Amino acid sequence: MKVFNGIEEFAAAEGTELGPTEWMEISQERVNVFADATDDHQWIHIDPDKAAAGPFGGTIAHGLLTLSLLPHFMHQLYRVDNVAMAINYGYNKVRFITPVPVGARLRARAQVAAVAQLDGAVQVTMATTVELEGAEKPAAVAESIVRIMG
Repeated sequence: MKVFNGIEEFAAAEGTELGPTEWMEISQERVNVFADATDDHQWIHIDPDKAAAGPFGGTIAHGLLTLSLLPHFMHQLYRVDNVAMAINYGYNKVRFITPVPVGARLRARAQVAAVAQLDGAVQVTMATTVELEGAEKPAAVAESIVRIMG
């Protein structure tokens, strides 16, 4: 984990590569809980028997579940000390490139892609790649925006 001492140091980190994180296994239980939380009970996610005969050969994680893991991964990649707070400001781009089979492992790496100075804060665009173990292409790529207040 990279630790930045305040917003000035983080603002100076534009272009810095972070990661990778530890691997995280995607269990059927996690997928089911996500399905319940979002009311997205599509069979490709929650019905292992039906999904076995489907296009992916088994159940897969929701794309939005993969995206929702970004805060978990970011906490492994970096920390900014001596600040009041950080908030998720949104996303510019998100793509779900490779389906994530249940039982697969994910990890992330990111780049501090852009930094904008604000009054008493910085707005940082993080370019994150969520890697799928053993796959040629990533599970997802996302450009997220975080605001950090001094």
